[in-house]
Amino acid sequence: MSKELLKKVQLGLVSFAAAGVLAGCSTNDTTDDTIIEDPMTEESVEVVESVEMESSMEMESMEIESVGMEESAENEEDIVAIAQGNPDFSILVSALQEADLVETLQGDGPFTVFAPTNDAFEQLLMDLDITADELLAQPDLKNVLTYHVVSGDVMAADLTDGMEAETVNGEELMFDLSGDPMVNDAMITTTDLEATNGVVHVIDKVLVPSDFELQEVEAN
Repeated sequence: MSKELLKKVQLGLVSFAAAGVLAGCSTNDTTDDTIIEDPMTEESVEVVESVEMESSMEMESMEIESVGMEESAENEEDIVAIAQGNPDFSILVSALQEADLVETLQGDGPFTVFAPTNDAFEQLLMDLDITADELLAQPDLKNVLTYHVVSGDVMAADLTDGMEAETVNGEELMFDLSGDPMVNDAMITTTDLEATNGVVHVIDKVLVPSDFELQEVEAN
């Protein structure tokens, strides 16, 4: 074989080998492009998920704050304001005013008040055979009203059968939970009216302390 022919054969082999290498590189590039994921796409997904999570947490926080505000709004009234806002307590409110107890029951407390309704006072007036004005003029009126007040927050769940509680006037109340909830001889008809300075329970009878004495008075 001539040197010239041998040289051509060698050049041909080199060219073929180079073409094979280029083809292999091209195949590898295509494969790599297919397998490798776009890092920017992953980062974008993570950012979106993070924003959605933060937004969800903010919404939950807003809902909790809203519930807290609603609960707070329900308890913005003190004991006297609750009584004044209910027409069934109009005689009680007049009695508190006459006995100079309004400011006391607007204080920090806390107080638990067993509040008689107008019907309860009407029944007392019938039992005593006196008028509302005569009742309000009684010297012992304040003593009667403070017999309905206990220091501290005493919720319905805190009451037990046979329990005794000392009132602001010094005498004790007795609770009977064996049937309808009773305090002394009055039925507790509504419980746990929460105020900013205590709690109010509604009763159907006026509680009269043992040392109460009806006196003849001149009605205003």
